[in-house]
Amino acid sequence: MSIALSVLIALVLDYFLKEPRRFHPLVGFGNLAAALEKRFNSPQESKVTAVTAAGTKGRSSGVIAWSLAVLPLVLIAVLSQFLLESYPFIAAVLGGIVLYLCIGWQSLLGHAKAISDPLQAEDLPSARHAVGMIVSRDTSELSEQAIASAATESVLENGADAIFSAIFWFCLLGIPGVILYRLSNTLDAMWGYKNERYLQFGWCAARMDDLLNYVPARLTALSYALLGHTAIAVNAWRQQAKSWKSPNAGPVMASGAGAINVSLGGAAIYHGELQDRPALGPETGSAPSEKSVRDACELVNRVLMFWFTVIYILMAVTVSIQSASL
Repeated sequence: MSIALSVLIALVLDYFLKEPRRFHPLVGFGNLAAALEKRFNSPQESKVTAVTAAGTKGRSSGVIAWSLAVLPLVLIAVLSQFLLESYPFIAAVLGGIVLYLCIGWQSLLGHAKAISDPLQAEDLPSARHAVGMIVSRDTSELSEQAIASAATESVLENGADAIFSAIFWFCLLGIPGVILYRLSNTLDAMWGYKNERYLQFGWCAARMDDLLNYVPARLTALSYALLGHTAIAVNAWRQQAKSWKSPNAGPVMASGAGAINVSLGGAAIYHGELQDRPALGPETGSAPSEKSVRDACELVNRVLMFWFTVIYILMAVTVSIQSASL
């Protein structure tokens, strides 16, 4: 039951304390990552856009930087978890605190509310500013519907990235698992761009994040479908996920859009370039609005409660089986 207790502690801490505004460990990790990039990301190697000898060297540098950033902290977590095996309650509390620092439940909902409230009040400048805090596309001239679409997509995608993938890896591998996931996800957010600077150096960070998100993203997509408009979500997932630019965001966003019956996707401007993105969700779904942002948040909350219930039941069954075998 220690895993369920840790997850409960993490959710309670996140609900009441929100994301730490000062002294968050990930801020320090980000500074470490920036220093490693400065040391290992050669300007000459970063300009290589093909897998040549120089490009391979750029990738190797990225692998070394990723390893130096992530593996020592994961090894410390492995050692800590080993030393606490004889103290299950302390291990559960520590696990809950670490998991709390690795999820962004209330932070995600807070960002969404900062967008949906101005949309409801028809305050587009404030809504544009708020959505610009959580998406990488150009938001300076977005219409009301485009703002709502960007926010809804972000809530659905980050539900997986910021909450469910972290919980998945904690349940699977404990503290080392969730630290491995969160640090890898942070490096992908910093280095995983397909531009001149990061195409080779950020290759490892991007691939590791894809690998670690593969299973939890599909579990999230399945959960969205089960707790929403199931048939519409499954159909959108089956038809649209493979055409999306990200192998993990595609299933999550397509299923999520179908689950709340909203039409998302379409063209958007990223870094000054117009990208014609595939559609997400049913063609006959409702148009994005402040309601779809709130619907996405409610879906994430339902899935989170569903996951906790499943975790609790699985842990209770495991304890019962172990007790019966003694």
